[in-house]
Amino acid sequence: MTTIHPRRSVLYMPGSNARALEKAREIPADALILDLEDAVAPDVKEAARAQVCAAVKAGGYGRRELVIRVNGVDTPWFMDDLAAATEAKPDAILIPKISAPETLQQIGAQLTGLWADPAIRIWAMIETPLAILDIERIARAARDPTTRLSCFVMGTNDLAKETRARFVPGRAPMLPWLTSAILAARAYGIDIVDGVYNDLKDEDGFRAECEAGRDLGFDGKTLIHPGQVAAANAVFAPDGAELSRARAIIAAFDQPENADKGAIQLDGRMVERLHADMAKRVVALGEAIDA
Repeated sequence: MTTIHPRRSVLYMPGSNARALEKAREIPADALILDLEDAVAPDVKEAARAQVCAAVKAGGYGRRELVIRVNGVDTPWFMDDLAAATEAKPDAILIPKISAPETLQQIGAQLTGLWADPAIRIWAMIETPLAILDIERIARAARDPTTRLSCFVMGTNDLAKETRARFVPGRAPMLPWLTSAILAARAYGIDIVDGVYNDLKDEDGFRAECEAGRDLGFDGKTLIHPGQVAAANAVFAPDGAELSRARAIIAAFDQPENADKGAIQLDGRMVERLHADMAKRVVALGEAIDA
C-alpha cells in the first residue's frame, strides 16, 4: 500500500498575513495552503511571495503538509512564483485553474528546468467548466511522472461563478461535477479534496457538507477558517467502531482456514476479500492520523 497522507483538513492561509503564517504553526490542520493567489492583492504579490517562501524555509510546522498556491499560469506573477516556490521546497505547489493536461505537462517541464526537488508534488485546482469537461485526461496526466500530479482541489466557488449554479443544501447542482472529479482521481491514483464552505456561522451546515463529501469519497475538505479544522478532522477520520470493524475483517482473512477464500461470513454478514483491502486502508489512515 502506498504511503497515506491524511488530508482531512486543508486550510487556506493568506500569504500576505505574517501573523496568520505564524499562527498556522499551531493549528492542527493536516495541510496548509499558503496562498499567493486569491487572498493576496496585486500590489502586495511580491511581498507575499517572499514572506511565504521564507516561512516554508524556516519550518516549524511539524508534520503538516505545506502547499504554496501560486498565481495562475496566465498571470505576470506565475514564473516568479514557481521559481521561488521551487527554491523554498514545500511539499506541493498548487496550480489554479487547470483546464487541460497540457498545462500540467508545461509546468512539469518548467520544474525540470528549475531543477526542482523531485519530492515536490503538484496539486491542481479543478475550478473551471473546461476542467470538468476534460477531467479524465487531466487526471490521466498523473501517469506521466514529469507532471508530479498527486492531488485535485475542488474550487467550488469558481465553478459556481462560471456556471451560475447556486449553492443549496446538498449541492445538487454540483454533484455531477464533484463525482466526475472523484471518479477521475480514483482511476489514476490521485487524492482529491473538497471545496470550501463559505458560511462560517453555520456549523451544522458545514458538518453536514463534510459528511456528504466524505460519503462521496473525498479525502478531506479545504477550509477558510481555523474554526473549521476540528469538525473536518473528526468527520474525515475513521471512528473507533470503524477501526474495530476493519481490524476484525483483516484478522478474519488472516486466519489459516480463510487463506484461500474470496468471501467469508463475519458476524452474520458476507465479507469479500476486497473488503479486507478496504479495511487495510482504513487502519492505515487511522495510524497515519495518530502519527
